[in-house]
Amino acid sequence: MTDALLVVNAGSSSLRCALYSRVSIEPLCRVHIEAIGESAQRVEWSGALQASFNGVSPPAAAKHATLIRWVLQTLRTQLPTTTIIAAGHRVVHGGAKFAGPVLIDDGVMQEIERLAPLAPNHQPHAIAAIQAIAANWAGLPQVACFDTAFHRQQPRLAQLFALPRELSDAGVLRYGFHGLSYEYLLGELAKIAGPRADGRVILAHLGHGASLCALHRRRSVATTMGFTALDGLMMGTRCGELDPGVVLHLQQAQGFDIEKVADLLYNRSGLLGVSGISDDLRVLETSDDPHAREAIELFAYRAAREIGSLAAALGGLETLVFSGGIGERSAQMRKRICEHVRWLGVNIDNAANASHQTQISDGKSTLDVFVIPTDEEIVIARATQALTLTGRRETGS
Repeated sequence: MTDALLVVNAGSSSLRCALYSRVSIEPLCRVHIEAIGESAQRVEWSGALQASFNGVSPPAAAKHATLIRWVLQTLRTQLPTTTIIAAGHRVVHGGAKFAGPVLIDDGVMQEIERLAPLAPNHQPHAIAAIQAIAANWAGLPQVACFDTAFHRQQPRLAQLFALPRELSDAGVLRYGFHGLSYEYLLGELAKIAGPRADGRVILAHLGHGASLCALHRRRSVATTMGFTALDGLMMGTRCGELDPGVVLHLQQAQGFDIEKVADLLYNRSGLLGVSGISDDLRVLETSDDPHAREAIELFAYRAAREIGSLAAALGGLETLVFSGGIGERSAQMRKRICEHVRWLGVNIDNAANASHQTQISDGKSTLDVFVIPTDEEIVIARATQALTLTGRRETGS
């Protein structure tokens, strides 16, 4: 029998699950499901046990909850000699209460559910996964790893909105997200860049959800997302930064109710809204439609503008790191963004960028520019190992 840790990372349009060896934290198998709910849904298995899943496919056009149950059943059926002893989850919003990973109990679960309206594209999926695992493996230890925790030590000024103090005291603050990705990237940057990882760094997690984080001495100084994961950069279907007067106008002059506003800002804006074609940059980059080109240009412009803002917060910039689905795979987008911020001293090697090398800045650049694939799941696995009893075995059989 093999003891394993199960990791579940439920994104807004994707689901990543992985099994890790309990002792070595080596990945045994991974599954990545993209374009959830669409007819073009994609699934990819990988890892040492990949062969166990040849020919196994999820239900077509299924939603997150269905897919989570399917993954759990598939793991149980295809890996009968593997015993899951604990599970870890990416939970997007931890509010002001959680500054690190925690074992899930009734009180933690109540807080996760209370914060769900602040991350409606993510939190309900994490809740569904936690509940599905509890139903399949009664008593199995589960760990919540919060995207917001990484930013809890930011300076107070970086966390404040210019709102009445009683609202700030009640928790209406800038929390920031993608913290699990930033934690991993920071560790990898230290391996690559050595002491420069302690300097003035911007990490760019660019994907269907997108944000930037400014770090100095390996601590989060500022980030583009705020109270919710709706703020900051333009994203796949989310608008990013928006004049709040637009929301008032939609309600007062256009007759939008709250549900319609939320659907517009979370699900019908961003790359999808501007292009009118797709929320997938890969599709837009192959399109001749001028609206697709405008969406691409706006994404790059907004990212570059926010890089300038964070450089100001840092008092300079020494290192820029691209990650996330877009940051890792789109050489065209990286080049566009870097061209916008040449004034900061960025100069990239076009050949290195096109071939997705780890370092894409050239000898003329005063900044180091890197491309580092992120791995949120390994961060969750390590936290799950640290918080659960090493000898405990729960099979739920």
